[in-house]
Amino acid sequence: MNKELQIIMAEKNREVLPGILMTGAECAPFAKTGGLADVIGTLARELKALGFDIRLMLPFHRVIKDQYRERVRHIVSFSVDIGRHSEYVGVEQYDWDGIPVYFIDNEHYFGHTIYCGGNFEGEQYAYFSRAVIEAIPVIGFDPDIIHVNDWHTAMIPMLLKTQYDLHPQGRCKTVLSIHNLGYQGRFDFGYTSYLLDIEGRYDHSDYIEFHGGANYLKAGIVFADKLVTVSPTYAQEIRTPHYGEGLDGILETRADDLIGILNGIDTIAFNPAADPLIPYPFDAASLSGKQKNKEALIAELGLKIGPAMPVIGMVTRLTKQKGIDLVLSVFDEMMDASPGFVLIGTGDKEYEHFFQGVAHRTDNRAIGLMEFNDPLAHRIYAGSDFFLMPSMFEPCGLSQMIALRYGTLPVVRATGGLKDTVAPYNEYTDEGNGFSFENYNAHDMLHTVRYALNIYSNKERMNSLRKRAMNQNLSFQKSALAYAKLYLLTTGQ
Repeated sequence: MNKELQIIMAEKNREVLPGILMTGAECAPFAKTGGLADVIGTLARELKALGFDIRLMLPFHRVIKDQYRERVRHIVSFSVDIGRHSEYVGVEQYDWDGIPVYFIDNEHYFGHTIYCGGNFEGEQYAYFSRAVIEAIPVIGFDPDIIHVNDWHTAMIPMLLKTQYDLHPQGRCKTVLSIHNLGYQGRFDFGYTSYLLDIEGRYDHSDYIEFHGGANYLKAGIVFADKLVTVSPTYAQEIRTPHYGEGLDGILETRADDLIGILNGIDTIAFNPAADPLIPYPFDAASLSGKQKNKEALIAELGLKIGPAMPVIGMVTRLTKQKGIDLVLSVFDEMMDASPGFVLIGTGDKEYEHFFQGVAHRTDNRAIGLMEFNDPLAHRIYAGSDFFLMPSMFEPCGLSQMIALRYGTLPVVRATGGLKDTVAPYNEYTDEGNGFSFENYNAHDMLHTVRYALNIYSNKERMNSLRKRAMNQNLSFQKSALAYAKLYLLTTGQ
């Protein structure tokens, strides 16, 4: 057992680790549309490595690849009530490197895309929440904690405490992870009450009701034993009206049960010393490969800049949340300093149109590629000098951590996980690992970019910054230890 975990257990006077059932709408490598899947999958593996009996329960989505589908074994079938009709539940089991994964199978609900939209999506995950709870007694696992993620499974804590409190699984504690408060699962009020049989009891504003509709995430916030967000700063921010998305009041009442735990990154997949997707491996002790990767990136993309010029990279969704408005507002002024600029991403058509034209706009000193290309993303992380991430809000953010891992210095807005991972450079004390600005303002961003470009001219300072960035502990093991402490606290109540 991990020595740090042994110390935590001794402090809590615990001899046995709690059993954990983790559930969510998606989990890599089985089904993935975004970062939620990576977090669930990576955290599960790290908890297993720490010695936890960790198991996963997931929807058996049609998009799950045959290499997994063909290796499941059927455990049991039963039915659950949704509204006034019964629905089939098939439980299929897959062994994932020693982690039991239970898939809830129902062609009607999971024979489509992962997220269908509309009220049907609410019905999908109302069904899934009830199926998870009723599957627990038949899988031969009695978890101490059910760890739910985002709105899709946030109804589980409410159902456990209001409809299953006298059942064996009603003893389970619950932890709700809020990955992005902006996604709340808001659906028709009457239909949701009907689906979950909560009419007249728990369907008012103290529980699930929100501005005349049903809010799945709110129900989880009210009923879960512990709440966790994906960074300490975001945990503070969401208790304020500016970031609280209308739920700041209820989150403030749960402040004693709300903490922030930074996500980590997969330090094996993102390892510049052994990354097969970049042409030249390098590490903090030998940075010569960093320059070679930049020269290769310049050549690959046809950037019309010399090898000594700085390169600013972005790997991002093109949405307002990611601060793209700021970049557009001062793009020409930013390029006046003659850096190279490369962006890869997709999103809003207005933004795509702008970045499709930046090569012409800058005589090929900048390029925007409207695609998701993971190998190229790795080469951008490895070959850029700076990584621009001026988010309006950012619950955690993984891109800035990947950039740090590759010695590419982040230029970020100090919000959420960006504030927790990027320490602004202080040229007088030679401290920090990147550059940041406080206000969501285009000219504040521009000033910070210009300052970073000025520091670039001092090779000694740049190398000191790069080494410090690359030597940070960004692993998910650190996150898993924080979750272990939370689980022990939760079951010790």
